Amino acid sequence: QVQLVESGGGLVQAGGSLRLSCAVSGRTFAAMAWFRQAPGKEREFVAAITWSAGSTYAADSVKGRFTISRDNAKNTVYLQMNGLKPEDTAVYYCAAGWYASSRPKEYSYWGQGTQVTVSS
Repeated sequence: QVQLVESGGGLVQAGGSLRLSCAVSGRTFAAMAWFRQAPGKEREFVAAITWSAGSTYAADSVKGRFTISRDNAKNTVYLQMNGLKPEDTAVYYCAAGWYASSRPKEYSYWGQGTQVTVSS
C-alpha cells in the first residue's frame, strides 16, 4: 500500500522559514513533487525532483526561496521554504509519479496535505 505522509506545516511570520517533509512508503517512484492549493484557487505546482538523479525543477514564484531535496535512505522528500510571504499561504501536498512534471494529473499518488500559513 502506497502512503505519502507530509509533515512540517504551521504558522510562520513573513520572512520566516519552514521545512516540509514527505515520507514515502509502499513503493519507489521516479519523481516526486510539491504542489499547493490556496482557498478558491487551483492546485499549483511548486517544485519537483527526480528520485535517482536528483534533478530539480521549481516554479518561478518560488525560485531562489524554496528548495526541494530528497533523502534516498529515508525515502523522504523535503521542501525547504525560506523568505516566506503571505501569498505562500496554502495547503501543501506532496505527489509521486513516473517523471517530473508541473501538471498535477501526471502524478498518481498524493499525500493528505499540510497547512502552511504565513502572517504579514
